[in-house]
Amino acid sequence: MAEPLSVPVTVRGYETDVQGHLNQAVYLQYAEHARWSVLQASGISQAVLAARGVGPVALETTIRYRRELRAGDEVEVTCVFLWGEGKTFRIQQTIRRTDGTVAAEITAVGGLMDLTERRLVSGPRDAFKALATDPGPLGL
Repeated sequence: MAEPLSVPVTVRGYETDVQGHLNQAVYLQYAEHARWSVLQASGISQAVLAARGVGPVALETTIRYRRELRAGDEVEVTCVFLWGEGKTFRIQQTIRRTDGTVAAEITAVGGLMDLTERRLVSGPRDAFKALATDPGPLGL
């Protein structure tokens, strides 16, 4: 498994709900931000993907909430792509406070869609490797 890339985030007040903790949908936004950070660190931008006629798609996401987060909390969001065979890949992510407390664990299944055919690309690992200028952050 590749060393996870880690992205710092500060919980903003407007992201909290009436109970004063981070709204459940925002965890997904933090995870998505970290995923795009990995792609960008690999040299893969949205423009590069669009020019090649492909785009990443989320097929399944599971969030395990461990501890609440409140406005002002500083967190790190990790992201590791796990490559297998076939048309899909997995992503493992952790949202952790700076004191080490795990706030959430996120697992996802993704794919790379051919935007013309509207079908998943076979071998997304190879496709991402070909798109990357630095495949290291993707664990390739």
